[in-house]
Amino acid sequence: MSVETSGLIADRALLGRTSTAERVADVLRARISEGFFTPGTRLAEDAIAGALAVSRNTLREAFRLLTHERLLTHELNRGVFVRVLTIDDVIDIYRVRKLVECAAVRDLTAPPSGMDDLLAAVSDGSAAAAQSDWRGLGTANIRFHQVIASFAGSPRVDELMRGILAELRLVFYVMQDPRWFHEPYLVRNGEIAALLQEGDGAGAADMLAAYLDDAERQLVGAYSEHNPGE
Repeated sequence: MSVETSGLIADRALLGRTSTAERVADVLRARISEGFFTPGTRLAEDAIAGALAVSRNTLREAFRLLTHERLLTHELNRGVFVRVLTIDDVIDIYRVRKLVECAAVRDLTAPPSGMDDLLAAVSDGSAAAAQSDWRGLGTANIRFHQVIASFAGSPRVDELMRGILAELRLVFYVMQDPRWFHEPYLVRNGEIAALLQEGDGAGAADMLAAYLDDAERQLVGAYSEHNPGE
């Protein structure tokens, strides 16, 4: 049994007694966000259905949902694969992130509800970095930005960002040295959190905008090096 499917067995409890395709999709999306399924990976239908103890029809519907979210792709006569993103995808992801995340904090004038979750994401990132756990650091970084988006107070924004940040995790794989990429942003996460603790939403939004611009440039540059024809 592979690492990916053995981890899924532990997620059976998340499905509850009335498991649905949406819940299965939630589990698989989370696994993508946490770095367990890499771009180009073929998803073995029998193994995943068995690990989650769901029917193949339920799993196929979950695959369709995640294909609609641009996380998976179906190749005729070959199966379902984790999507490999392009430079255009990176640019569009960051366009959405800048619109959503900066707006979520700009008007804050006091520490928002959920500040503890934001600080916990920073702390988790620091702990992962101390252990050279770069996948864990990437996961903590994604959690940080999910919390940032949650300050908008909108379930629809939360749902949108879950998909966007899962796509982002697939982008991260282009970076050959995850430590070099992630560690500087961990420091900046702490600086943004400090501004929000002070109630300086406008300052946090400006810092976040520069942060996202820098990350986009780095990732587009890395894609250009690996795919010079794009």
